[in-house]
Formats: sequence, structure tokens, C-alpha cells
Amino acid sequence: MKIAIIPARGGSKRIPRKNLKEFCGKPIIAYSIDAARASGLFDHVIVSTDDEEIAALARALGAETPFMRPAELANDHATTVPVIRHALEWVAQHMGPVEYGCCIYATAPFVQASALRAAHDKLIQNKVTGYVFSATTFPFPIQRAFKLHGNGLVEMFHPENYNTRSQDLEEAYQDAGQFYWGSMEAYMSGKIFFATDSMAHVLPRYMVQDIDTPEDWKRAELMYRVLQQNGDLA
Repeated sequence: MKIAIIPARGGSKRIPRKNLKEFCGKPIIAYSIDAARASGLFDHVIVSTDDEEIAALARALGAETPFMRPAELANDHATTVPVIRHALEWVAQHMGPVEYGCCIYATAPFVQASALRAAHDKLIQNKVTGYVFSATTFPFPIQRAFKLHGNGLVEMFHPENYNTRSQDLEEAYQDAGQFYWGSMEAYMSGKIFFATDSMAHVLPRYMVQDIDTPEDWKRAELMYRVLQQNGDLA
């Protein structure tokens, strides 16, 4: 089986009840559920949550919630891979063998079914033993980044690059925070997403926005409406 797992705990701090909050007309978790279902790839689309309200909404949106996430995997220190591993283990024990799993974040309204399909094909065709995950480029060369000291003065991380032209510096990429395809074996081993045997599925920057703060949320809604008007969203 191929399983989509959408982790959605109830205890978001910076944006309270974040996974239930309305984003451009519908609960933000709906976008991830809709993309997973529209991809046609998954035998089951499962929401892993510790919250009854989130579980009820997920079921109303067409996802499954066959278990409630244990408290030790729903605190502020729980990381993604153990949460997905727990879900896949539960499915394997109660629903049948799992071949591949895809973690899709609950607050990823830009995720597209077409991207899930393309990343899945990359995973299979290249026989990737790590993960295939969404990524995008940094908007500015990281080699010319600087830090601020407590007194407000600046210091470059790599001062040797000060006089290097931006176009001569190597492109750098970052996690786009949308989805992570992997085999059952990759998740069971606890392998990190950025392992050397993982591959990136690169998305354009205008299709990526982390949503961790109210400011991020507002920016994401503005971006989404423009993309929707331009016909860039499915």
C-alpha cells in the first residue's frame, strides 16, 4: 500500500488551533487532504492527530483517522519522522503491508497533486533509498549572509565571498515544507530527510511559503489569491 500521513497535532503555540484555521475560505488542513486525494496515488489518506476536533474535521473532509496519536508524540518536542513511523507501523499492523508513505504537512496550502505525482515518480524511477521531498531555492546567496551581534554590528559568515558576484556563487536550496515521500524501510530506519541518498523535488519559490507566524499566514493568503487569479493552482 501507499499511505499519505498528514500530521496535525492540536497544540500549536504561535498560531493557536493552526490546523483548523480558515485559509482563503476553507480550513487549511483541507488543502493537504484534497491534494492527497486528487493525486490518485494513495490507498489511504490518514490524519495523525491527538485532537478530537481535528479528527472530526479530517473525516468530514474525506480523510481517515483510525487512531489517535499518543501524547508522547504530540508535544512541542516531537519530530516528524517518529510521528510518521508510528502511523505507518499502526497501518502495517492493522490494515496491511505498507510499501511507501508520504508525509504531507497540514499547513501546506500550496501543495499540488501534480507535485505529489512527480515526486512519487522520481522516487520510483530512481530507486531512491532515502526520501524525495519538496524543496526550493534560497532567494539570496547564502554565502553572503551575515549575522548581527548583540550590539547591532554585523559580521559575514563567509567574508571571503564579499567580492564574489552573486551569479558566481553556487545555488543553495531549502526544505519547502510540503511533502516527504519515502519507503517503509526509510521511515522505519529513522533516516533524516536530508540524507545523502535523498532527492529534492524543486518547486518555484512563488509556490512555497512557510506558515509559522501570523505574518507568514497573511503573506501566504495574499500569495495564494494571486496564484489563484493567475490560474497557477489546480
